[in-house]
Amino acid sequence: MIGVMRALIARDLQLAARVGGSGALSLVFFLMIVALVPFALGPDLNLLSRIGPAILWLAAVLATLIGLDRLFQADEEDGSLDLMTGAPAPMEMVVLAKVVAHWLTTGLPLALASPLFGLLVALDGTAMGATALTLLVGTPALTFIGAVGAALTASIRRGGLILAVLVLPLMIPTLIFGVSATEAASGGTVPFTTPLLILSALSLIAAVIGTFAAAAALRWSE
Repeated sequence: MIGVMRALIARDLQLAARVGGSGALSLVFFLMIVALVPFALGPDLNLLSRIGPAILWLAAVLATLIGLDRLFQADEEDGSLDLMTGAPAPMEMVVLAKVVAHWLTTGLPLALASPLFGLLVALDGTAMGATALTLLVGTPALTFIGAVGAALTASIRRGGLILAVLVLPLMIPTLIFGVSATEAASGGTVPFTTPLLILSALSLIAAVIGTFAAAAALRWSE
């Protein structure tokens, strides 16, 4: 089963590299939001650095949505999903492999690039490191939550708007605790580890519930 999962992850990574994937688009969209907000706020660097973590996290949430509608839809259109459904491997393993591959091409690059983009919102070194760590811990929760919506809209053409409406409210707790953890690292009244552990718990819960819920939705759509 581990070999099957590795093969599925490798397949999705190769497809993402071959067709361009959503990783590059997510990074460009992430950069656009982070670059445009300072122009709207003006030259107040103190204000910008204070709300910088929130800007980065909000940009990451929106950037994660890019390409999520194609997570299962592409396989649904070419018939690959039917083969995966009838394969001996459990559907939960298929979902887990595809979500991990999507996170490797979308969530992980966002977390790694966040310190560089943090320069655009006047973050100091501590805030940059905390933001990168919280994104590394929290973006899996965003991806697994999005996978449930992607599974529900897999058979709907142009279901990206419906997907966003479904999953954005469920991403709000991850956004709240991600920003809270970053602010705590920059001198907040709450210890940094408290919201970080809650954020980690949200990712673990989303991984379990999201995997089974997405698999159930794909079976139901068949």
